[in-house]
Amino acid sequence: MKYRQLIVLSVMLITGGTCLAQKEQPTITEDFKPSTKNQPGQEYPRVNPQGYARFRIIAPEAKSVVVSLGLGGTRGGTPLSKAEDGSWMGTTAGPLEEGFHYYHLTIDGGVFNDPGTLNFYGSTRWESGIEIPAHDQDFYALKNVPNGKVQQILFPSPSTNTSRRAFVYTPPSYEKDKKKRYPVLYLQHGWGEDETAWSNQGHANLIMDNLIADGKIKPFIIVMTYGMTNDVKMGGLRNFDIKPFQTVLIDELIPYIDANFRTLADQPHRAMAGLSMGGMETKTITLARPDIFSHYGLLSGGTYAPEDIKDKSKVNLI
Repeated sequence: MKYRQLIVLSVMLITGGTCLAQKEQPTITEDFKPSTKNQPGQEYPRVNPQGYARFRIIAPEAKSVVVSLGLGGTRGGTPLSKAEDGSWMGTTAGPLEEGFHYYHLTIDGGVFNDPGTLNFYGSTRWESGIEIPAHDQDFYALKNVPNGKVQQILFPSPSTNTSRRAFVYTPPSYEKDKKKRYPVLYLQHGWGEDETAWSNQGHANLIMDNLIADGKIKPFIIVMTYGMTNDVKMGGLRNFDIKPFQTVLIDELIPYIDANFRTLADQPHRAMAGLSMGGMETKTITLARPDIFSHYGLLSGGTYAPEDIKDKSKVNLI
C-alpha cells in the first residue's frame, strides 16, 4: 500500500486518462541514483528526481522479465529488455507517484523479489520496495537529532493462545528521565501489511524524532501491532470480525504496555489511529470503547460523522 495521495491519483486516472496518451512524455534526465531502499552496495533499482525508476536484473537464461510497477502504479508493469551480457534493463514509461512503493518481478511466469532491494511486508507477502524522492521528504529524513528507540516486544495473548508481537517507539527523552510518564498512540497498519509497516515503510520513528527536535509536538510513545487483518480477501471486508483484535488490543496489549512502560495509563492520554483498514479498525474500536481512547485518527480510513459520537464530552480530538 502506498503512503501517498491514493485518492488524488485515482481521480486523475479516471478524469484524465484520455489525455495521458496524447501528452508527450518529458525527456528523461539521466541523473539516476540508487534507491534508498536498496541492499547495501546495490546500484539498481535507480530513481531520478523526475520520479522515473530504472531496473536491472541478472537473469541470463530468462525469456521474459517484467517489473510489477508501471505508469500510474501497477497498471501494465514495466517489461525489461535483455542485453548482450544477459542482464535485463528497463525504465518506467512515466514518473511514479512520490513516496514508497511495493513491487515484485515476474520472470518466465514466476513471481520473485528483486535481489537488489530490501524486503518489506505488504500485499500479504514480503515484497521489494522502492522510494521515489518526495518534494517534502525532509520531514521523514534521518537527521542529526536525538533519536528515539523502536523495540520489539512479545506480549501474552490468552485469547489467541500464543504470544503476540508489537513494536514500541519510545522518544529520545524516555531513557533520560526515569520518572517521566508519556501518552500513548496505538497506530495500526493497512490491509496486507503488519506491525513492521509504520517504522519500516512509514518512517514513524524518524517523523517523531524530527517533530520533537523542532519543538512541534510533545513526546509520546507509539505502539504498533498486527491488526489481524490479512485473512480478509479483497472484497470481503463485510465479513471481517473486529472482536478478536479488539480483545487483543484492549484486554491484552494495553494492560501489558501500561505495566511495562512508563505510560500515562488513562483515557485522556491514550490515542488510536490507523491507515486504510487500520483506520476502519480504529473507527470501530474507538466508537465501541470511548472509555479507552480520547484521541482518534483515520488516515484514508473513512470519517466520523457527528452522529457517530454519542458522548462528545469523552473525545478530546478527532
